Amino acid sequence: MNSPSSFPSRRALLAGAGIALAGSLTCLLPGCSESGGSVAVGPGEEPASGGTFAFDTYCTFSVYGDDAALSKLTQACARYDKLFNLYSSDSDIARINAAKGAAVEVDPATADLVSQALAYCAEFDGLFDITIGAVSTLWDFDEGVRPSDDAISAALPHVGWRGVHVDEDACTVQLDDPQAQLDLGGIAKGYVADRLVELLEAETSATAAMISLGGNIALFGTKPDREPWLVGVRDPNDPGGSTVVGTASLAEPTSLVTSGLYERTFEQDGVTYWHILDPNTGMPVSTDVDSVTVACPSSTLADTLSTTLFVAGSDRGRQIADERDDVAAYFILHDGTAVESSRWDVITSFAS
Repeated sequence: MNSPSSFPSRRALLAGAGIALAGSLTCLLPGCSESGGSVAVGPGEEPASGGTFAFDTYCTFSVYGDDAALSKLTQACARYDKLFNLYSSDSDIARINAAKGAAVEVDPATADLVSQALAYCAEFDGLFDITIGAVSTLWDFDEGVRPSDDAISAALPHVGWRGVHVDEDACTVQLDDPQAQLDLGGIAKGYVADRLVELLEAETSATAAMISLGGNIALFGTKPDREPWLVGVRDPNDPGGSTVVGTASLAEPTSLVTSGLYERTFEQDGVTYWHILDPNTGMPVSTDVDSVTVACPSSTLADTLSTTLFVAGSDRGRQIADERDDVAAYFILHDGTAVESSRWDVITSFAS
């Protein structure tokens, strides 16, 4: 998400995230666990649950079949947090930004992430731009700081994804513009979620799992009772609450990401500012959307699209979603109505 944070603060489920995972009883209330309500499905079939703080949010894991997988997931989160944290001076991203245009040797995962991000920047024609950092770092949505118009105007010429170059063989990243700044907050958690699913497949005996990186949810495998995963889409007009507008039933493992204007906002001089920035203006995006939920197999793509569709608005956003056979999107608009992309009910079996 285009936000002045290394990883946007989509706080724990039902306490700031737009989506919440439920167990077989669709437990979406505050009395459920912070992971969204994992529920035992029978003797010996209760998942192991754990969590860690990373990416500026609380991450939770519910894993069936391998209790030891929890520590591996936690260690992996710590590794990726260290690599991708925009505001940690020794992270790969911070070192790239500080290099003033010189090529920087990075971890292979960083090179891979930047390469995938650039492909999406191109595909979505700049609606998503990982060089938004030149502007996003000027804003502070936690402290309520709005940069001056002059500061935004001075930073905008340094926003341009075409000036980023990756050599995946040499594992280097280089910025043409010495004043450009990467901000991978709109894709990094999705990328990490995909890597955690790969870790479960390759290095554990887990049979099913829910991974929640502060609202970016990735589902792996089939639950022991073979019931679908149930995910509640939260009402954006009830920030921090437990009200949902509907429940998605997912028979196949997939990923869901919700972005909402309510996540990080502040008011100044009677104007409300939200954290999703338009790469063309450097200002909070002008949109008809209050929240958008994206469902697709790739968490990396779902994370990217959750921002892209917001910037695009509901009409163009639905068109973008419909251009892919495996993507579905659900938009809640300013007027309280909801619209869906053509495959939403097919992919999610959504019930309001």
